Amino acid sequence: MDIIENVKTTPVVESTSSNGTDVAHPTNKRTFIISAIFLLAAGVLVGAASKLFAGASAGSFDPNAINTGDTAWVMTSAALVMVMTPAVGFFYGGMVRSKNVVSVIKQSLLILALVSLQWVICGYSLVFGNDVGGVIGGFNFFGLASVGFAPNSTYAGTIPQLAFMIFQAMFAIITPALIIGSFAERIRFRSLVVFILLWSTLVYDPIAHWVWGSGGWLHNLGALDFAGGTVVHISAGFAGLAAALVIGPRLGYKKGSAVEANNVPFTLLGAALLWFGWFGFNAGSALAASPLALSAFVTTNTAAAASGLTWMLLSWAESKKPSALATATGAVCGLVAITPASGFVGPVASIAIGIIAGLVTYLMLLFRSRKTRIDDSLDVWAAHGMGGVVGALLTGVFAEKAINSLGNNGLLFGNPAQLGVQLLAVSVTVVYSFVMTLLILKVISWLGLGLRVSEKEEALGLDVAVHGEEGYRL
Repeated sequence: MDIIENVKTTPVVESTSSNGTDVAHPTNKRTFIISAIFLLAAGVLVGAASKLFAGASAGSFDPNAINTGDTAWVMTSAALVMVMTPAVGFFYGGMVRSKNVVSVIKQSLLILALVSLQWVICGYSLVFGNDVGGVIGGFNFFGLASVGFAPNSTYAGTIPQLAFMIFQAMFAIITPALIIGSFAERIRFRSLVVFILLWSTLVYDPIAHWVWGSGGWLHNLGALDFAGGTVVHISAGFAGLAAALVIGPRLGYKKGSAVEANNVPFTLLGAALLWFGWFGFNAGSALAASPLALSAFVTTNTAAAASGLTWMLLSWAESKKPSALATATGAVCGLVAITPASGFVGPVASIAIGIIAGLVTYLMLLFRSRKTRIDDSLDVWAAHGMGGVVGALLTGVFAEKAINSLGNNGLLFGNPAQLGVQLLAVSVTVVYSFVMTLLILKVISWLGLGLRVSEKEEALGLDVAVHGEEGYRL
């Protein structure tokens, strides 16, 4: 029986009173009142607790220690990276079916709000707090205690630590937002909320500490990841693969068949905004308005261009038409691949990274869609997982200490050991993210929350079935 044909597409109408006005269902009214009381109590309790953190966002500091130009650049970069999360929503939203476009954009905004709070409460401390055995940060920055106007010389000595914190928050936010493309059109909303909180705390925060935290074990080994190829893209890409395996394919999914995009301009807009925001993502990671930031800016743009053209040419050769979607996706794959290398390589190397990553990610997409039954809806694994792997490994090939004195030379410049370090960092991140994501999803399932919507809800579309809002009214 065709489920879609047997599902009514008209939203349920609430009961009405004798005078024709809408009347909320009694159960909904009670739920609303209970929710309002709970939120009021939470607000009062948090307000009372704020006294314990009085002055935490200011504190004593030496104004002369702060470089206003560096601070302005990092704040601007944080805003650019913030735009990338709703841009992911548009990029993904244009590629799903029209009945799910609202849900995908909504999920990206949910993550923006949810992880923002998690980061302030404990995430920042778990990543950049006092090191505990090279594995995780301590709780000395819990609730941003002692994170104020004074710089933290360990991470960024010319800007307030509060600016460094909010810049890093945007990385923590966008990483789980990338994952939603792997289970688009079928995830249960309440399960998504729990998954995002658990994944951010148990997967993103430890990996970020290993690579970027002072004392992190991969950091101590000399792993190079300028702006998140390992921390952000590999972790998200392989988490997406695990999620696609556990949650299963969409209704009616067939190996080798692609779902037609509902709004190509949305995807192109999302890609353009991602390209724009990525300058903050990569160049902002210099944490100063410096020549290194400029170098990262140039390599970022160059790799994106090279990979976008690579995907366009491959799609042209395959289908006899230069696909706009392929060009946009290829540019994003180039941005992913240059991310770990952007502060360590030169412009010509970034062209090579863009071309190689473009080819690998395109082939991985074809492999996943044609040779497996894995329904990674929007190819998070191919674009971000494998794009991140290629970029991280090629960082170990093309890195130059002449470009960044805090980095190291790669294989091409006489240091083959760096490639080995990069391979170790990639391998550990792949395994940890994949296995932990499987475990988190299994726990959510065991708790009885349900990982995916019902068949009727999926057939109707999450826009109406879950959110009660339609993306288009034509």
